[in-house]
Amino acid sequence: MKELLYLGTYTEQGEGIYVATLDRSDYSCKIIQVVPSKDSPSFLAIHPNKKNLYASNEGNATISAYTIDQQTGALTLLNNVPSKGKAPCHLSIDPTGQLIFISNYVGGNLTVYRLKPDGSIGDLTDHIQNEGHKDQKPHMHSIIVSPNGQYAYCSDLGIDTIFIYQINLESGKLIPATMPAVTVTSGDGPRHFLIHPNGKYGYSLGELNGVINTFSIESFSGKLSHLQRISMLPSDFKDFNAAADLHFSPDGKYLYASNRGHDSLAIYQVDPESGLISLIGHEATRGKHPRNFLIDKLDKFVIVTNRDDNNVVFFDRNVTNGTLQYAHSQFKIPTPVCVLQLFLGTSS
Repeated sequence: MKELLYLGTYTEQGEGIYVATLDRSDYSCKIIQVVPSKDSPSFLAIHPNKKNLYASNEGNATISAYTIDQQTGALTLLNNVPSKGKAPCHLSIDPTGQLIFISNYVGGNLTVYRLKPDGSIGDLTDHIQNEGHKDQKPHMHSIIVSPNGQYAYCSDLGIDTIFIYQINLESGKLIPATMPAVTVTSGDGPRHFLIHPNGKYGYSLGELNGVINTFSIESFSGKLSHLQRISMLPSDFKDFNAAADLHFSPDGKYLYASNRGHDSLAIYQVDPESGLISLIGHEATRGKHPRNFLIDKLDKFVIVTNRDDNNVVFFDRNVTNGTLQYAHSQFKIPTPVCVLQLFLGTSS
């Protein structure tokens, strides 16, 4: 079994997409490929079949499709398409692998493309422009598809709104759900949305106010009902902070969220019955501006990408109490902002 890491970067300093092998026995990494780009492939997504990888290129507002060599993990470009908006910052793929969803931050819109059998990006199937109001401009930041593939939760940071769409796989269109949208507290800035492994609860990370909003999810309609709003920061921290990313432990018992400014991962315990979360503590990320991170699929470690210190840092995860401990292992690449994990030679 070969284990790969794929890292997206901002290419004012970075060179493109970095592909590395990982030896989990000592967390040593070896860069095996750098896919050159000057267009900041800042967010990556892997197809459910594990044979294709996609990159959002913020610099020139395009999306790239690659094949993944099933022996080495190396990437080969298939095609590029326009994102149909400025600064595409997030990608997601429906569970069946038929559609790819693109969030255009500066454009304030979302785009849907059909994926071809070979993994290349095909026809445009939908394009939705969000509208601002008062002094707020739309800034689409992520589209998260429900595990059953029926609904898309689309977070617009600029207008404090999570849009809810029903997905029509046949047409590739997004249809407003029975509850078409939910708003959060003004100024929260919903950036990323995460659905609990049990499918009953959703968690919205508010970048601007440094909070997490918890919702219950009505499975047959996709409706969200607000349950909780909780800070990501210590009560005595008063400096600038911008929340970034959030992930569950594989067992769904713990939730982790990154702070840029406080430069930490906030750690929460999750009550699977009520969906409510409670803060356990924080772990310093050993680097500045932890934009993105991942939880190991085999539940041994956490990897954090620190953009401003150009380092990728490993933490051991205590599966019993959820805490993290610096593993005294890291490696350097320029301006890392996204990291994905892939196993070759296994169905994981």
